[in-house]
Amino acid sequence: MAWIVLVVAGLLEAVWATALSASAGLTQPVPSAVFAVATVLSVVGLGWSMRHIPTATAYAIWTGIGAVVTVVYAAATGAEHLTALRGLFLVGIIGCVVGLKKTSDDEQQAVAEELVEEPMDVD
Repeated sequence: MAWIVLVVAGLLEAVWATALSASAGLTQPVPSAVFAVATVLSVVGLGWSMRHIPTATAYAIWTGIGAVVTVVYAAATGAEHLTALRGLFLVGIIGCVVGLKKTSDDEQQAVAEELVEEPMDVD
């Protein structure tokens, strides 16, 4: 569940970044309101997921998802130009996010196995 919340929080990061840009310096009411709500929900989701996922891993994945989705959305709407080189770097970010998730799962599994092998002494 923590991973799902983290992904949604990362997607909301892209929402608030895009809304912030559309708000013209927070002078437009609707994009400013979207920015405010998405920011709060994104950071709350990040904070909650950090109770279950290591902080550095959660933060890196959150920012990676937000960055990739923001760039892809900007390219899809014509706000930014997506070159082959930028696309390659985005694939690199995606690869790093997947790698962080995979190694985090491996580390959590190793900790769980250690707990099973070394039961706690209960008096």
